[in-house]
Amino acid sequence: MNSSNVLSFNFEDDGTIPNNPDLPVLVYQGALKDKADQAEAIFNQNNWLNSWTNGVYGYHHYHSNAHEVLGVLRGNARLQIGGESGEKVEVYAGDIIVLPAGTGHKRLEASPDFRVAGAYPNGMSCNLKTGRKEERLSDLNEIKQEQVPLPKQDPIYGAQGPLITHWKK
Repeated sequence: MNSSNVLSFNFEDDGTIPNNPDLPVLVYQGALKDKADQAEAIFNQNNWLNSWTNGVYGYHHYHSNAHEVLGVLRGNARLQIGGESGEKVEVYAGDIIVLPAGTGHKRLEASPDFRVAGAYPNGMSCNLKTGRKEERLSDLNEIKQEQVPLPKQDPIYGAQGPLITHWKK
């Protein structure tokens, strides 16, 4: 994969959505352009498991206890990554988004056929957080890399790939 096809974003804690203080969001543009329908199987082959297919919620949310990969299977969407003051990103079939634990994401708009596959390293189970104040301290502690380990494999390229290069302690 050409590194110019990988977008990298770092987001600060915005007071509601913690984001991840150490790891960037990665967007692999067109990584599976000709085989978007195989995203879930490719994730699983690279030990990103506990997979599912659906859409992206239309409200800001994050997972404090797991990293997540999303692969656009069909259609296109405009997502907001990083909370209310985050980045608005257009995604299309074949694009891959890797979200470190704590990173807010929300669907702003989508084509009627928009569908994604999602998965988590080593098949971790994820929680669903929306930035409630009473959960904040525990969420911030959970997001730390000691609590949520770095994946050993890139969700698309295995032992090699952008995630291995960009996500180092």
